[in-house]
Amino acid sequence: MIWRTRPFQKAAFFKLLETSRLYSSGLIVQDEAIAAKRGCKIMVSCPKVCLDAELDRSGIRVSEGVVEKHTLFFEWAGRQRGYDHSVRAYHTVIVSLAKIRQYELVWDLVNTMRSKGILNIETFCYISKYDVSSNLAAFNGLLSALSKSKNIRKAQEIFDDQKNHFIPDSKTYSILIEGWGRARNLPKAREIFREMVSSAGRIDEAINIINEMESCGYKATSFIYTALIHAYGNEKRIEDAIDTFLEMERNQVKPDIAIYNALIGAFCRVNKFRNAMKIFDEMCIKEVKSNARSLNILISGLIDHGKSDEVVRVFLTMKKVCDPDADTYTMMIKVLCQRNKVNSAFKLLKYMESKNIVPSMHTLSVLINELCAKGDVSQASVLMEEMIEKANLWKAQAVTIEERSEGCA
Repeated sequence: MIWRTRPFQKAAFFKLLETSRLYSSGLIVQDEAIAAKRGCKIMVSCPKVCLDAELDRSGIRVSEGVVEKHTLFFEWAGRQRGYDHSVRAYHTVIVSLAKIRQYELVWDLVNTMRSKGILNIETFCYISKYDVSSNLAAFNGLLSALSKSKNIRKAQEIFDDQKNHFIPDSKTYSILIEGWGRARNLPKAREIFREMVSSAGRIDEAINIINEMESCGYKATSFIYTALIHAYGNEKRIEDAIDTFLEMERNQVKPDIAIYNALIGAFCRVNKFRNAMKIFDEMCIKEVKSNARSLNILISGLIDHGKSDEVVRVFLTMKKVCDPDADTYTMMIKVLCQRNKVNSAFKLLKYMESKNIVPSMHTLSVLINELCAKGDVSQASVLMEEMIEKANLWKAQAVTIEERSEGCA
């Protein structure tokens, strides 16, 4: 499309061309005023159908500076031999079009820059200054270009900065996941994948990404299956979670503790605790050692479904195969207090400390509140003093660390 001048644009045309250097075939046009008048006359009076031909016959051959200062020459100049638009020229035209709300033309130019491999973050910085509607294809193109040029960190930075202006699709996430994979940063790839599947309605897109990656020779890894099972569990799609686990086994991907924990959580969310307990048996058969996280998921699930009577029994049984952590004891102490078994809760606190597990402020505050409610002020005061002592100790340690950090600076 040729952008033609309107009568009110003549003054601006002359002003912009006053400092431009115009070239004729073989000779530089020295009289810029004459060149400006010639160009203006052609632009205003010549019909669109023969505008290119008239400009060609005029002997004017524009330079980069002319194009950057006057958008009317942009398309015509782009077709001239020996001349390629600079990034700056594209940006100049993009800003001019954005100011007059020609957003479709803006994105046409952005897509052209993407096809030429010259799209960059500066382009989006210019666009973001104006109320330009989002173009996901161009955004994905920029991320892809940066990823393929081994600039995945910059691509991630742009994604984090701009994702509130775009609704990422499976292509967006695929670019980032594959980019971090090529950079051998699997933890970051896992993080992006989890972000995708945890978003509402993203599970099916995640499946599409897996299929795309497999068609390109990439095999789904254990962290991908873990993220899928976890997402299915959150949506209470237990059949899909089980099918995913079975598919993983068919693909000869060895299950790890994270996958088993995700499956335990999926069963707990649909109130299938017998199935969840069977997972522990399978873990023993597969020689995968359960951890505190496994036990915490199970106990938390029982509490959420109001099965506090079973919590104590499960804890006493499972602590023989899983080592409880501070979170485990905190949940158990809270359950015992809710069942008016404060003495048992206090004994559990002492047992916890004998295992060299430091109780958190939350753990102590649960007991203190319950002791106060029962009228045992003296015991509550003892715990309160202990909590204050721990708080002061942690504060002193924090100050010491900060002072040492400043000393090393």
